[in-house]
Amino acid sequence: MNAAALQTIESDEAETGPAGRLAVTPALELGVLAAAALIAGVSYALVSGSVGPGRALPPLVVAGLLVANLVPGVLLLILLGRRIARRRAAASPIGGRGRLHVRLVALFSVMAAIPMLLVTIVASLLFQYGVQFWYSDRARGMLENAGALARTSYAQMLDRWDQETVAMAGDLSVNLGQYAIDGPDFAQLFAQQVYYRNLNEAAIYRVRPNGQVQTLALVNPYERDLSQKLTPAVRAALARGRQSVVADAGARIQTVAAIPNAAGLFLYTGRLNDSSVAREQSRRADAISADYRALVQRAQTLQLRFNAALIGLSLVIVGAMVWIALRIADRMVRPVAELVGAARQVAGGDLTARVSDPRGSDEVGTLARAFNRMTGQLERQNTALVSANDQLESRRALIEAVMAGVSAGVVAMGPDRRVRIANSSAAHLLGAAQLVGRPLAEVAPELDALVDSGVREGVTHVGPAGEARTLAVRIASADAGPILTFDDITGQLAEQRRAAWQDVARRIAHEIKNPLTPIQLAAERLQRRYGGRVDEGDTTFARLTDTIVRQVGDLRRMVDEFSSFARMPKPVFAPERVADAAREVVLLHEVAHPDVRFVVAGEEPVLNCDRAQLRQAMTNIVKNAVEAIEAKGGGGGEVSVAITGDGTGPVEIAVSDTGAGLPAERERILEPYMTTRARGTGLGLAIVRKIVEDHLGIIEFSDRPGGGTIVTLRFDGPALAAAQAASTD
Repeated sequence: MNAAALQTIESDEAETGPAGRLAVTPALELGVLAAAALIAGVSYALVSGSVGPGRALPPLVVAGLLVANLVPGVLLLILLGRRIARRRAAASPIGGRGRLHVRLVALFSVMAAIPMLLVTIVASLLFQYGVQFWYSDRARGMLENAGALARTSYAQMLDRWDQETVAMAGDLSVNLGQYAIDGPDFAQLFAQQVYYRNLNEAAIYRVRPNGQVQTLALVNPYERDLSQKLTPAVRAALARGRQSVVADAGARIQTVAAIPNAAGLFLYTGRLNDSSVAREQSRRADAISADYRALVQRAQTLQLRFNAALIGLSLVIVGAMVWIALRIADRMVRPVAELVGAARQVAGGDLTARVSDPRGSDEVGTLARAFNRMTGQLERQNTALVSANDQLESRRALIEAVMAGVSAGVVAMGPDRRVRIANSSAAHLLGAAQLVGRPLAEVAPELDALVDSGVREGVTHVGPAGEARTLAVRIASADAGPILTFDDITGQLAEQRRAAWQDVARRIAHEIKNPLTPIQLAAERLQRRYGGRVDEGDTTFARLTDTIVRQVGDLRRMVDEFSSFARMPKPVFAPERVADAAREVVLLHEVAHPDVRFVVAGEEPVLNCDRAQLRQAMTNIVKNAVEAIEAKGGGGGEVSVAITGDGTGPVEIAVSDTGAGLPAERERILEPYMTTRARGTGLGLAIVRKIVEDHLGIIEFSDRPGGGTIVTLRFDGPALAAAQAASTD
């Protein structure tokens, strides 16, 4: 299984999820987000419309709202951690959807969320039940009573000294009826009143009609300025009917009272007393009462703030745990990712992949060390295999190069006679595009029969009738199966036959040509000398001598063809217009065969050639075309000469006819003395082939669509130009 397959399986598993387990999709994430928003909205509506100010919500209701808002928030944090984990996993060598990251995040989040949720609920309930006591009527009564007690104590202290002053003013009123205010007896009584009533200072003032204040009696041990104690505000308060005016001066409690039955007389007393403590206690009691009332008014707000703080702190804790889970997952997955990355490198063919040496001896470390040992062993084995494969590849390349470079066909077979190895020459010679894997009996039954015969060498013919090739076959035995090597000797045999026929033609021309001249001369002399002596009615003598002369002429023409075939002159190259030579050849046959239509078409190339030999070759081809049309019968017919090329490249002359077509043994029509006509010598196409070969060209035969034959002469213009230049030099 390669890396691509592994990655495909991992991706498929990530998309579908394990069987029976809910797959987390973006729709689920959006659903949780929507649920969180909906719960938050419902909670706000319940809180804002539930109870009025000064009353806290029931603890169980607040705990329920706390859980309802906290659970989707925790789920959102877990899903966010899952997304981050998947992105990190996708960027890691493992790839996929980060299942290990997600599981670790979920595990740590649940481990943190469950106890955190319980602690949050308990803390909320404890806080609310504790606060509920302070918001109760008992707590309110305790605080209010404590404040009232402090205020009463302070008021009682002020009232005591106020009463003492009022009583002293009454006593002084009686004394003034008995004693003069400026006498010693009154002064003594005044001092005794101050002493007996535990006062520290006192003064008697008189207010004159003009509003001036006059001090009549004074007890001032601390030598303070007491002339300003009877202020206009105090006189105004007393004038409105108040009995006395008490003032807290900090270190002293000062009281001013009107002396009864003594118009314009006022009594001032001062008592040294640390009233700041009582005053401060009273002030604090008032402040505590005010704060408590304000706290009661903000009871619901404080309750909600506390629970909101609990929710925020809980989400922060879960978020921290998710972050810790991601860090721990990265740390735990890193060695696994290294292993996966190294395994994929190995799957890709890189056997040098290694993972870093683990520091610990846990399961992952053991796996990493085993993986490194495995890849090391695989690398060594692969190196040995590569070396051996290189040697085999070198040998194979050498064998293929040798086989491709030889013209002989080579076929190696297995024990079942199926072709295992074959070079391009074998495919060409056997006429099959694909040899490997096919039975030899199917490809070449003749070679299969030759193998069955058990001979080591032999000659056989392969191919369809009319296009058979002659192969010289050598058979070698091997353990894997026989190996056949064969050469195409068809051309070699044809050359041998042509060389033999050239020698025969030369001998025949030499032996026959010499007696032909005396025979012809003797027959002509007989006609001239004895022709007049024969009776006019006797035509035998004239007929016989004419026959001798005519047959001698035919023999002379045959001998001339033998001589031409046996001793073709060397071509003399010169630039010639191919179309002009073709028109000359066609013109002669147009005159001789007016019932046949002749056409010359195409381009006007200039070719370096021997004009006489090229014209002789085209004459023989056109002559054969006309004879093929006559052999077909029916009259009419057409011979077309098509010329293509510009002389700078290949030049092609295609002669097509509507005649009888090619014979069955078409591969032998170029051999000397191979003819299908009764009076033919079989040397015409042999001479054409010799001329074409001397001009560095090739000749091909094919069937014309609709019937007939196409003879194509192809010449290499640049090669002929080089040959002409070489002959000139």
